[in-house]
Amino acid sequence: MVSVRPALAADLVAFPLEVAPRLLGAHLTTVVAGESVTVRITEVEAYHGRGTGDEPDPGSHARMGPTPRNATMWGPPGHLYVYLSHGIHSCVNVVCGPEGVAGGVLLRAGEVIAGADVAWARRPAARVGRDLARGPGRLGSTVGLRHALHDGIDALAGAELNGAIARLELTAAPLDGVASGPRVGVAGVAGTAAFPWRFWIPGDETVSPFRWGRGAREAAYE
Repeated sequence: MVSVRPALAADLVAFPLEVAPRLLGAHLTTVVAGESVTVRITEVEAYHGRGTGDEPDPGSHARMGPTPRNATMWGPPGHLYVYLSHGIHSCVNVVCGPEGVAGGVLLRAGEVIAGADVAWARRPAARVGRDLARGPGRLGSTVGLRHALHDGIDALAGAELNGAIARLELTAAPLDGVASGPRVGVAGVAGTAAFPWRFWIPGDETVSPFRWGRGAREAAYE
């Protein structure tokens, strides 16, 4: 069993591309309406906002600058940016970098290690346990965080927001043998090997399969 410790703001002030692999093996625990679930993170993706790092990120919600939707990405590290995907799925990101510098790490997949009964009640369509949090929308459903109720929740201080509490714990040391590659389902060049900003634990059954985003395959072979 890999030991974990509470995450600190100092762990997350670097750019998302640096922080992302450090989140593998981390535990995210949520308590929503009194029901607790803990997920061990197995797959993540880094996203930089406008002016973050040396290379513009065309796949980021913050690529054009601050908006009401992406405001949390520009805020303090350790808060969670919870956005709505396809008008249905709430997806969870860990905000990284100094306050005022936009960035986040999407939690793409994880393993439920506590609160399985709650997770199954939230995800009754899951066929097997590995699918409970396999993919960012499923992970959001499993941990019970919802856009826009829980967007901006503080996962370091554990402060309550609209009936929810979130806490992030990191592994005591970075995991060895982390894999990286293109982000999943991201459109255009941002979803190709030009941006190998997806990180995962090799061989873990909860990691989601790769799929091309709109126009990404064509961009990859131009």
